[in-house]
Amino acid sequence: MIGLRAHGIRLRRLRLHGGDRTYDVDFRASDDSPRPLSVLAGAFSTGKTTILEFVDYCLGASDHPRHPEIMPKVKAATLEVELSGSPYLIERTVGEPSMFAYVRAGRLDEPGATPPVRRPLRPAGSPESLSSMLLSHCKLQGVRLSQETEDPLSFRDLMWLCFLPNERLDDKDLLFESVPMKHLKLRQVVDVVFDVHDDHSVELGRRIRTLEAELGAARTAYRAAEQLVDEQRVGSRADLEALHHGAKDELAECAQALAALDTRARADTRFAGELRERHHAAAAEARAAASTLRDRETQLQRMTTLRGTYADDVSKWTMLAEAERLFEPMRVTACPSCLAPLAGGESHCPACRLPITGGGAVDVSGELRSARTRLGELTRYLEELEAELPGLRAEAERAQEAEARAVAEVDAMTAHAVTPYLAQRDALARRREEAAATLQRAVSGLRLVQSLERRATGILQQMDQVSAHREELAAAGGQARRASRSAVVRRVGQRYREILEAWKYPKLADAYLAEDLTPYMRGEPYTAASSGGRTLIALAWQLALFEIAWESRSSHPGFLLLDSPQKNLGEVAGDLADRQTIERIYRHLEDWLAGRGVGAQIVVADNAPPPAAAADVIVRFTRRPDQPPYGLIDDETT
Repeated sequence: MIGLRAHGIRLRRLRLHGGDRTYDVDFRASDDSPRPLSVLAGAFSTGKTTILEFVDYCLGASDHPRHPEIMPKVKAATLEVELSGSPYLIERTVGEPSMFAYVRAGRLDEPGATPPVRRPLRPAGSPESLSSMLLSHCKLQGVRLSQETEDPLSFRDLMWLCFLPNERLDDKDLLFESVPMKHLKLRQVVDVVFDVHDDHSVELGRRIRTLEAELGAARTAYRAAEQLVDEQRVGSRADLEALHHGAKDELAECAQALAALDTRARADTRFAGELRERHHAAAAEARAAASTLRDRETQLQRMTTLRGTYADDVSKWTMLAEAERLFEPMRVTACPSCLAPLAGGESHCPACRLPITGGGAVDVSGELRSARTRLGELTRYLEELEAELPGLRAEAERAQEAEARAVAEVDAMTAHAVTPYLAQRDALARRREEAAATLQRAVSGLRLVQSLERRATGILQQMDQVSAHREELAAAGGQARRASRSAVVRRVGQRYREILEAWKYPKLADAYLAEDLTPYMRGEPYTAASSGGRTLIALAWQLALFEIAWESRSSHPGFLLLDSPQKNLGEVAGDLADRQTIERIYRHLEDWLAGRGVGAQIVVADNAPPPAAAADVIVRFTRRPDQPPYGLIDDETT
């Protein structure tokens, strides 16, 4: 059976997912349990408040931090929490605020995680919503704030008692007095947490019926899952874990054996280096001979075509010269311009003095000699190429044969050394494939077993909740069990006064809580105090509610986020009284968490916690590039 102290929510880790890396904040102690007190320290504008706000965002807040170093770097946020003692992951995308959260059982970096379940943020009263899931682990699922208005409790309402942000510390709106409906709802939330709201017995009966219906459905689903696991014959968790570890060890051994085998193979085949060099030289010689042969054959083909062209030219010029001898050239007998008769042979007309053209013999002897000379040169060059080709072909064949012999020598000399290694590599490859298949089988089996165990744990938790509600219902009519609302307010008010006394609040007098939960000091509401006084009053008020809720085993989630508890304190450098007050605040947190608050969790974001709290600091941001970590986004230093 899970004890009553196991209910609620504890923070374990926050991970912001970037494009190629992650940014983690760890709230765990050395024994892997949630730390009682976690302090986020460091300079301002380094991401301390951002961490608290991302925790709030993963728990259903409508928006996330949008600082310039966040938006380009972070794509999603995952919060690892304990819900009633079991680990869960809550993930939301970053950018445009998502309307869904993805929840799955398990831890960050844990193998065999279950598939995520998409849970909407609205409506908060939906049984499938993130709010309903979180409230179920605080014994508050399905609770209505008002029987008349049927207003369902949302986990966002409950976060008012779990997160004291910076802006509420010293303003005059600690109880949302400026928004009357929100102020009224805060009082109703406190009544619900302390089980002093109206129609408590009716509400308990309705919650018991709801839980019993869910318990029946969970048992049916568990039996179906158990039957599936039995049919798969996956074995026990111990067998699967042993198989998983054995397969991983086998894969590691195969990797080491392959590396050693490659090393030995390289060492044993070094003797063939000279043979490989000879082979490379023979191959290069064969390529050069083949290239030379192709070049000569190409030239022969092109020059043969050019030789035919010049042979045609010689034939044409020869025919033209012979035509001049066979036929008498035409002579001009009249001037083409003035038609004056010519005797023949004149270069100019005797009448008009214009030059006489045409009618003379054409001399082609020069062109004929030039064509015959070029034809002779091409003929001689082609004859030389044709004479050279047989030798080049023979040389190329010899080079190819030499390369083939070099290849054969390399194969013959290395076969006896390489072949055994090939066989060993094949054997190792088979071992690796078998180990990988075994590992996959073990991981699949572990997923099934873990899913079954989580279902069983969920059933036990639901049974505990039903039993607790039945006991509460049985005692609901007794005056000894259920204190009145006034008694609860008096008890919280008494703790509020005790906390301020422990902090040595100056001129402490007439400190109490009114029926509407407004804190008073010196007979005046907190709004009359100074800014530093309002900071201490707000801290004491929030801590008093948290401590009494935890000690009375109420329905509070069990964690508290405090942002900048030194706000408006220590404004004068070296102020000894303020430094002592800050030390008393941390001493009170440590003493309560080690005593009556065992099992609760507090996370504080503070610029400069006192030296006495050094053991509780989980991260200290420097805002200095030379002293990491610079900030939450530690690679954004400009």
